Amino acid sequence: MSPHLPARHRPAVRRLLTPLAGATAGVLVTGLAAAPARAGAGAGEPLGSVARTAGHARYQPGPCPRTADPAPGLKGARCGTLTVPESRQRPDGRKITLGVAVVPAAHRTADDPVVWLAGGPGDDAVSEIQLALNGGLNRDRDVVFMSQRGTYAADPALTCPNVDEFTARSVGLVYDARSTGHQHVRATRACRNQLTARGADLAAYDTTESAADYADLRLALGVEQWNVFGISYGTDLALTYMRLHPKGIRSVGIDGVLPPSLAGGAVTWKAAREGFDGLFKACAEQPACNARYPDLKGTFERLVSRLEDDPVTTTVPVPGRPEPAEVVLDGGALVNWLVSATHVAAGVPRSIDELAHGKPQRVAEQWAGGKLSPQAVGRMSHGLAYGVFCREWTPFESRADVSRAGHREFPSFPRSVVANAPLLAFLHGDCRAWHVPAADASVRDVTRSDIPTLVLSGGFDAQTAPSSGAYAARTLSRSTELTIPYVAHVVFADSPCAQSITRSFFNTPTAPDKGCLAGLKPPAFEIAP
Repeated sequence: MSPHLPARHRPAVRRLLTPLAGATAGVLVTGLAAAPARAGAGAGEPLGSVARTAGHARYQPGPCPRTADPAPGLKGARCGTLTVPESRQRPDGRKITLGVAVVPAAHRTADDPVVWLAGGPGDDAVSEIQLALNGGLNRDRDVVFMSQRGTYAADPALTCPNVDEFTARSVGLVYDARSTGHQHVRATRACRNQLTARGADLAAYDTTESAADYADLRLALGVEQWNVFGISYGTDLALTYMRLHPKGIRSVGIDGVLPPSLAGGAVTWKAAREGFDGLFKACAEQPACNARYPDLKGTFERLVSRLEDDPVTTTVPVPGRPEPAEVVLDGGALVNWLVSATHVAAGVPRSIDELAHGKPQRVAEQWAGGKLSPQAVGRMSHGLAYGVFCREWTPFESRADVSRAGHREFPSFPRSVVANAPLLAFLHGDCRAWHVPAADASVRDVTRSDIPTLVLSGGFDAQTAPSSGAYAARTLSRSTELTIPYVAHVVFADSPCAQSITRSFFNTPTAPDKGCLAGLKPPAFEIAP
C-alpha cells in the first residue's frame, strides 16, 4: 500500500503504479487443445515452452515481459503470453494479453509448480520475481508468474501516470483536506477518461475475471495440479480463486490476509490498530526503548490530534532535483506514515520522539520519499485497482461504516482523520468518478475449502489485520494459521523463518515445519542520545 517503500514492501491495498508491445488481439486465439500434463508441456517439454489453447484462452511462448524493477531472475526463465477475453460475458469480443514467466526450480524435486499472485490491487507479478526468488520459493519447484489483467506487463496496461504525478504533488498538501480530496477525485476521473478513450471495459478488471485468468493459465500451460501463493491483495484473489475454480489446486499459501468478505476501509482501520499496538508493545517490553520513549502509543496518538489541528510544513531533498520538496504533515499523513513505517520498525520510536520534539525530518523524508521518485510513475495499474475497489469494496461498505470503524479503533482521533481509512483516502468519491457497476454480492462470500492452506500474518502488519488470518482460517478446514511476530506486512518478504515455513508447507502441506518460530526476537530499537 505504500509507494514510498522499496518495491518489495509496497502494500497491498492501494498505490498512488507502457504497455508491452504484445501480439495483436486476434492473433493468438487459434490452435490445438491439449490435455493437461502434471507439470506442463507434455512428453518431456519444459513448463511454459509449448503453445496451447484452452477454451477461449491461448498460451504462446515468446520473449520475457519487461519489468518495473530489475529482475535478474528472469535470466533462464521460459516466457510468453496468455491471451484471454477482456470480458468473459463477451468471449468473442476484445482480447487482452497477460505476460507470463516460468522460473525453473533451482533443484527440482517436485513436479507441481507454484503460481505467484501479486498484491495491490494493481501490482505486476512479473516485477515481483526477485521477491519470490530471494525467499527461495523456486528451490524445489518451478514458479509461475503472470501479470494480472491491466498491470504493467499486460496489454493493455491500465496505468495512469497522472494519478502518480498527483500523488507526488500531494505530499505538499494537507492529507485529508476537502480541497485535497477534490484534486484526488479529479485525477481519478481523468484516469478513467484516458482508459475508456483507449477502449477499455473498466468493469472487466476485477478479482472474478482475474481468478478466471489463472484457471485458464493452468489449463493453457498443461498443468494438472499446482500450488498457489498470494501476498496482500493476492490473498483476496487466492481465496476467490479457491472458491470459484478449486480444480487443480494442490495447496494454497496466503500472506498478509485480506478476506474478500471483509475487504474495505473498516478492516484497514482494524489492521492499523493491531499493527501499531504490536510495535508499541514490543518497545514497551524492551527496557531501553521503554525508558527512552515512555508511553510511545500515547505520544503518537496525541501527535495525530495535534498535527491535525496544526500541520507542520518542512522540506526534504529530492534526488535528481535541484530544489527540495515541501512536505506537509497533518494527522492523517502521520497515520499513513506509520502504517508503512512498521516495515522499518526499529527506527519508529525515535522518529515519533523527534517529531514530538519539533524535528519532523525523519518522518517527512520517509513519508514523501517514494512518492517523489520518478520510478513511482507509470508502474501501478489504477484500472485494476479501481475496478476492485469500486466493484467489490465500496458498494458493500458506506463512508459511515469506515468512520465508525476508525472511531472504534482510535477514539481519540479527530473526525477528519477517521473519515479516511489508511491508504484509502477519498475512496468513495473516487468510485463515484470511476462509475462502474457493483459486482454481484457473491464476490463477498466466505471461502470454505478443504484445500490445505497456509495462512500467514505479521505481528507488526498495519495494512492487513493479523486477526484477518484467523478469520479466514476458520472456514479452511485443513489450514495452518500462523502469526510471525515482529514482522510487518507480507512476512515472506522480510522473515527467513516465514520463507522456511512456506517452502516446507509446499513440500508437506498438512505438516509444515514451524520450528523456527521459537527463536524469533524483537528488533533492537534505535535509542537516540
